Amino acid sequence: MYLQSLSSLHPGQIATVQAIRVYSTGFHFRLSALGFKLGKKLLVIRIAPLNGPIHLRIGNTEIMLRRNDANMIEVSS
Repeated sequence: MYLQSLSSLHPGQIATVQAIRVYSTGFHFRLSALGFKLGKKLLVIRIAPLNGPIHLRIGNTEIMLRRNDANMIEVSS
């Protein structure tokens, strides 16, 4: 299984969350509440230009995630 950061994916790719390595417990809890859980599948909908956020769908939830935060989430595709 090849792990990569969430920020390295392209629009239309589907991946599975393998690890969440965030800087604070509160932020980890927030991501978990939004659906970021180990083994959960996500879809990259679009990526904003100029180092903008990544638009994702996890289950029925769509969110925008900063690229710095997406760097801390490891996925397998």
